[in-house]
Amino acid sequence: MTTILVTGATGTLGRQVAERLRTEGADVRGLSRRSPSYAVDLRDGRGLDAAVDGVDTIVHCASSPRGGDDRAAGFLIEAAQRAGVPHLVYISIVGVDRVPLRYYAAKRRVERMIEDSGVGATIQRTTQFHDLVLSVVSGAAKLPVLPVPAGVSVQPVDSGEVADRLAALALGAPAGRVPDLGGPEVREFSALAGAYLRATGRKRRVVPVRLAGKAYAGFRSGGHLSPEHAVGTVTFEEFLARRHRRAG
Repeated sequence: MTTILVTGATGTLGRQVAERLRTEGADVRGLSRRSPSYAVDLRDGRGLDAAVDGVDTIVHCASSPRGGDDRAAGFLIEAAQRAGVPHLVYISIVGVDRVPLRYYAAKRRVERMIEDSGVGATIQRTTQFHDLVLSVVSGAAKLPVLPVPAGVSVQPVDSGEVADRLAALALGAPAGRVPDLGGPEVREFSALAGAYLRATGRKRRVVPVRLAGKAYAGFRSGGHLSPEHAVGTVTFEEFLARRHRRAG
């Protein structure tokens, strides 16, 4: 039986990856700070050697926009090297090499660390999740008007489809950098905000706001998009409808 360690196993993506791998018959170890079996804080790495011992593949889903991804990855890579783990699968983001955002820069550093580690690796970049877009627009909708970044389009992808792809990659051989996984549609942020308002029955005026800075310019230029890899099938409206059915 294949033994696979999934980091960030209680998160939006990691939880789904673990579920799919178990369905495929893998022996899955779920690692997170709150895991009942493998409670490891990747920020200090304590307990990692026991978690990776005897593992065939690591799927690294743990991440934090607050920083520290490269430090955490360093501990994980070193543990994988000591244990002789043959395959490390990493989830990254489309545009980490094109949009000058601090979080993206950290993700790109992790990609390089993995590529230089000598561990067999597979790196999958995806566009933003539907969940992230929902978080942004639902938070903004708490205001009297709903502000969105002017001139920015998004290509959101369903996290379940990403989980399917990662599970398949984890059960295969190291493949290096694989083709991007993008959502089915490139949509203006204002259009997605409108879809959210219609789905929830809320009344707000959507107000595009011009922002400053190089990161905003990178998003305006579409550095985070991958229209040539629009292989996802679940639209934002379908995602919202599914969430509404679950809530109901």
